[in-house]
Amino acid sequence: MSGTLYLCATPIGNLQDMTPRVVETLKEVDVIAAEDTRNSIKLLNHFDIHTPMTSYHEYNKVEKAYSLIAMMQEGKDIALITDAGTPAISDPGEVLVRMCNEAGIKVTSLPGPAACITALTLSGLPTRRFCFEGFLPPDKKERQEILEELAGETRTMILYEAPHHLKGTLEELLKALGDRKITLCRELTKKYETVYVTTLSESLEYYRQEDPKGEYVLVIEGKSRREITAEKQSEWEKMSIPEHMEYYESRGMDHKEAMKQVAKDRGLGKRDIYRSLLEEQ
Repeated sequence: MSGTLYLCATPIGNLQDMTPRVVETLKEVDVIAAEDTRNSIKLLNHFDIHTPMTSYHEYNKVEKAYSLIAMMQEGKDIALITDAGTPAISDPGEVLVRMCNEAGIKVTSLPGPAACITALTLSGLPTRRFCFEGFLPPDKKERQEILEELAGETRTMILYEAPHHLKGTLEELLKALGDRKITLCRELTKKYETVYVTTLSESLEYYRQEDPKGEYVLVIEGKSRREITAEKQSEWEKMSIPEHMEYYESRGMDHKEAMKQVAKDRGLGKRDIYRSLLEEQ
């Protein structure tokens, strides 16, 4: 019988956030796969955990996954931990989980701290709908494409950023998104936890004067639906009414339905559209 992969969330700062279930599991599994064994040994020592560790990180995530899966196929249980937070979120653990699923190995998650959710709840921004982007990619073309996508995003957005890249990222976000509300969180759950509620322009000005310290979670306001509606209406108004009708009819909409949609887009009545079309003929 195959073993199980346990995704074990570890504290993002405060050791008291370690759950008893995670401690018990880490003591009982056969092996702990850790992002950085030098960092994780401190956590294990604190909780008197003596389970053998092996490294699993970005640079060996595929090759090492095969050997971990082979161990589980032999019946061994393995726990996966990161340096902080929940494995497989913006983390190479997602590769191991996918490969376990493909191999028919049971995977279970032991919930606990996650920096993205912690920051979202502290942000004061809407939490019903949100998207998590993690770190923006370093590739310039891919990065620009994602920023362009985020410019039209209506959900609250969550990003991670390192201190030495923060000012550059804030500049890019301000240029791509315009001035939005933003909450910057650092040192979450620690003694000097900081939650800075501001705007993109104000935060950029602040960090031009102050050097960023620590890892950051950025929680950014999504684009309002009212703003999107206004932009769309502005685009429609650049068209003549016959062009607007042609836009819908060329996509398979019948004349009557197209007239109804054009009237809705432009905030007019159907009679206004009908009259305008007659005048154009």
